[in-house]
Amino acid sequence: MERSNNKKRAIIIGAGPAGLTAALELLRRSNIEPVIVEQDGVVGGISRTVRYKGNCIDIGGHRYFSKSDTVMKWWQDLMPIESNSNQTSEKNEKIWLVRNRLSRIYFLRRFFDYPVTLSWQTMRNLGLRRLVRICMSYAWIRIFPIRKERSLEDFYINRFGRELYATFFRDYTQKLWGVPCSEINPDWGSQRVKGLSIREVLIHMARQIGRKNKTDISQKQQETSLIERFLYPKYGSGQLWEIAADEITSAGGTIMFNSRVTAIHTDQERIMGVSIVDNEGQERLIDGDWLISSMPISDLIAAIKAPVPANVREVASGLVYRDFMTVGMLLKRMNVSRSNGKCYYPDTWIYIQEKEVTAGRIQIFNNWSPYMVKDSDTVWIGIEYFVNEGDDYWTMPDEQFIDLAAYEMEKIGVINRSDLLDAIVVRMPKAYPAYFGTYTRMNEIREWTDRIGNLFLVGRNGMHRYNNIDHSMLTAMAAVDNIINNITDKSNIWQVNSEKDYHEEK
Repeated sequence: MERSNNKKRAIIIGAGPAGLTAALELLRRSNIEPVIVEQDGVVGGISRTVRYKGNCIDIGGHRYFSKSDTVMKWWQDLMPIESNSNQTSEKNEKIWLVRNRLSRIYFLRRFFDYPVTLSWQTMRNLGLRRLVRICMSYAWIRIFPIRKERSLEDFYINRFGRELYATFFRDYTQKLWGVPCSEINPDWGSQRVKGLSIREVLIHMARQIGRKNKTDISQKQQETSLIERFLYPKYGSGQLWEIAADEITSAGGTIMFNSRVTAIHTDQERIMGVSIVDNEGQERLIDGDWLISSMPISDLIAAIKAPVPANVREVASGLVYRDFMTVGMLLKRMNVSRSNGKCYYPDTWIYIQEKEVTAGRIQIFNNWSPYMVKDSDTVWIGIEYFVNEGDDYWTMPDEQFIDLAAYEMEKIGVINRSDLLDAIVVRMPKAYPAYFGTYTRMNEIREWTDRIGNLFLVGRNGMHRYNNIDHSMLTAMAAVDNIINNITDKSNIWQVNSEKDYHEEK
């Protein structure tokens, strides 16, 4: 692949938030040419938006809020935030909506606040006996904590007590990962719920009583899981990344869609280029001065055509990923009274804690953005399942899987199947890097890849870390900083999402 005016070139694998951020930062801050290689035909990765008959469906829910001023400004440079005027939001196609978060847990055929509060409604739903057990187990663990946390189960119990953990955290987490919490490394909790505890919930409740400005999105002092307002693109999460991609190509960057990396070429601990099969099925070689990779580490190591230590290949091949399926359902209504004037629940998303169904979450896209729904008289929801690529769910025919999702939702009383108008199944491989398998040996991969001076691992799958969008972006920004300043040390990249300020719970 020929270079533009003999410019230096950075090859970027993946057009998700990390890869797009890296490309745009290079174009804004340097004379380096970014070339993005993306195996799919769209941008956004797990943050993409799928369009179906005029309706928009996200791959999970993505709240846009960051404690990083740099990230917040980056987002607003691409799109303005809506004003108080609804007319402004209606006319402007590229705009951030300010949304109020409501997410609840559905358990025992009742709704519980999420994050869990100690409200009168919560206590009444739990019942006196269970509430007493929760209080006693929490008091016990405060006096006798688990001193060495060896698993995610230990992590949760130390912060919430055994009874509250078993009530609200255990079953959902096992749905998400497909293995018991006792088999999951506590690092997942450290990255996702480090700052959340009963104490933090009580402090948050006290703060909300005296909060004056209910529309302010500046919530830096809040634990991320407790943030109540966030930004959201008018037409779904993927709209932001489509705008970013347009700016990249307009500024001279290249995005190669439907192109699969087949080999990564090295010479004496330097990346020299990558081989790909492009969208026409042609093999091509792209040479570059740097490689920024957000592809799964297991695939990256497998693609390197050079002597790789046996232990590194062993760890890479043993990394585990959890895959994702969602059923987009168009409904006449959900099974809810019209007391609020709407025929659907007020939540952005709902955690399904009921044991007798395998669905994990419900997204209600009408509440994320009304512009994601073609007909405002209908309800557009996503029923989410956490699966393993190639298992019975993954290989199930779409119509059969839609029937399964409809059956489960009717079983727990959320919908009536007679109200189902249309549906679509969306599959997303490697959505969640898992904290079991060979994860505990990730340092062996890091130590070896860090020695390759012009290789930078970024993003969720690129680092095998359960990063939020802003974390992924910050790793990409750190990589660009290093490239521009000729820094080969990668420690600043790995430090992202290791501090207490950035955490999300489920």
